Amino acid sequence: MKRRILILAALCGLLAPPLLSSAAEAKVYKIGVTPGVHEQVMEFVKPLLAKKGLEIQILSFSDYVLPNQAVNDGDLDMNAFQHKPYFDNQVKDRGYKLVSAGANFIAPMGIYSKKIKSLDEIKKGDTIGIPNDPTNGGRALLLLQKHGLIALGSGNKLTPGVPDITGNPKGIKIAELDAAQMPRALDDLTAGAVNTNYAVEAGFLPTRDAVVLEAADSPYVNIFAVRAADKDAEWVKTIVSTYQSEPVRQFILTQFKGALVPAF
Repeated sequence: MKRRILILAALCGLLAPPLLSSAAEAKVYKIGVTPGVHEQVMEFVKPLLAKKGLEIQILSFSDYVLPNQAVNDGDLDMNAFQHKPYFDNQVKDRGYKLVSAGANFIAPMGIYSKKIKSLDEIKKGDTIGIPNDPTNGGRALLLLQKHGLIALGSGNKLTPGVPDITGNPKGIKIAELDAAQMPRALDDLTAGAVNTNYAVEAGFLPTRDAVVLEAADSPYVNIFAVRAADKDAEWVKTIVSTYQSEPVRQFILTQFKGALVPAF
């Protein structure tokens, strides 16, 4: 009897380390998003990943700066909140060792207003708000140029700034504001350029409420950002391929009614 107990104890001792090792290897991957559309889509993806044995924690950020810093520093494993030109600008300016792991959707920027229904109603000296970061601000200026409110110089094709304005026939004033604050600032502006995630969070339906909306062929496709060292990791491939699946595509098309365009 004593011998059987010793054998069982020995077997338990042999089995224990692998079980502990397996538990230690289990990981919850942290993904940074911004509130609104990015968060909603990722919440839809979360249970699909769980069925594949991969668990994620979704962390919401109220600005566009911290999520890249957090991935670079290892506080997040991935983020999904930004378009490619903004990402490229951040990597260049801040020296982040980050790469794109794939595309998710295009969120067309729109011009919104509580005071006008058409850009034709804009009067001389009216104020239009644009985001105060280089890429989204440039994106807004390009949208204003497309609709004839301003003209821009030939340089800085994707990231023009206010100094690049060469024509302003109506003499509009440009107010550069934090992107997240733009919906609330509409009370004080004639109109403002609002990113779709913040527009939806504020209760707008872009296809219904925007005075004008960016075309679906915009180069500002949103991407997944990861550390360069993780680009080929299996967990990255699993998250991206699950996101870029038909159920997620149909969710985006149905849930957002054209306000988002799947890029896969």
